[in-house]
Amino acid sequence: MSLERIRQAVIMVGGKGTRLRPLTETRPKPVLPVLDKPCLMYLIESMVNAGIDDVILACGYKSEKLVAEIGNGEEFGISISYSYEDEPLGTAGAIKLIEDRLDDTFIAANGDVFADIDISKEIDIHRRTKATVTLALTPVENPCEFGIARIEDDGRISEFREKPRPEEVFSNLINAGVYVVEKRVMKEVPYRKAFDLSKELIPILMSRGERIQSYRLEGSWRDVGRPSDLLGANLDMAVKGYSDREWRGAFSDSVIEKPFYAGEGVIMKQSQAESSAILKGSKVLHSNLKDTLVMWNCDIDSSEIIGSILGEGCVVGEGSVIIDSVLGDGTSVKPNSRIRGNVIG
Repeated sequence: MSLERIRQAVIMVGGKGTRLRPLTETRPKPVLPVLDKPCLMYLIESMVNAGIDDVILACGYKSEKLVAEIGNGEEFGISISYSYEDEPLGTAGAIKLIEDRLDDTFIAANGDVFADIDISKEIDIHRRTKATVTLALTPVENPCEFGIARIEDDGRISEFREKPRPEEVFSNLINAGVYVVEKRVMKEVPYRKAFDLSKELIPILMSRGERIQSYRLEGSWRDVGRPSDLLGANLDMAVKGYSDREWRGAFSDSVIEKPFYAGEGVIMKQSQAESSAILKGSKVLHSNLKDTLVMWNCDIDSSEIIGSILGEGCVVGEGSVIIDSVLGDGTSVKPNSRIRGNVIG
């Protein structure tokens, strides 16, 4: 194991985000917004805080939008570069494409997770235990949707199972998608073949007695894979301080219940908002919002919106009611519409 400073990260951002359609019809999942910033930016910032100065994004779906939103890292004083795959190669397969660019030890992360993580601590544990791979783990209520891990008293992972059936669950600690990896393991990954880091590579390493170590994530974590998760990530961040702004001064004729966020240029008049986020340039007049994310430049008038997400540039006509629905970018809702449990886009 190299003892040089770990300064490099690979973030896998090639997925299509099918469960988030129609919001991902016009953009890749990692640039969906969390309080007016691409979700991926929060992960990149945590890497910068850990001393990472070379980030490689392994891209696939709508990569041009990703490049346009994320840039080259200049604003952070780091280098962000891009690798492109013509067809989906899985998490390990995407890393294999850039094997010759990798340091002896590097960070690997799934770009569709929203994690409040201290990567420096994960690196310290990896170094101290001389692990081959270190995984960040976090507890969840329903582990059947993820890969679960059994850990020993010293933090070593002794068993790992992907998406177990309810009767197979032995732990509520799941793979949070942030790894410290020794480059030498990439020799186990076939070139230009779909191969998964957690489902295929890690079981091979465990069967050979390699040390797979755990790091218990201390902050909040979300797999931003569904509309409800995207809304939840926005509200999590609103709770973390963005909602402390004195909204009542800006919207003195409206009723605001935290958590709440409003971006630059938001106009809100004679309305109510509870557990909601309204992104830059949107206008909300005489309306009631609850558990809702309104993306950029939407126009809402005299309507009620509950448990929903409105994509960029939506227009909601007077007298409409929208409940538990997702509207794709540019959707125009006619006055007096009733929309419940629907996906439009």
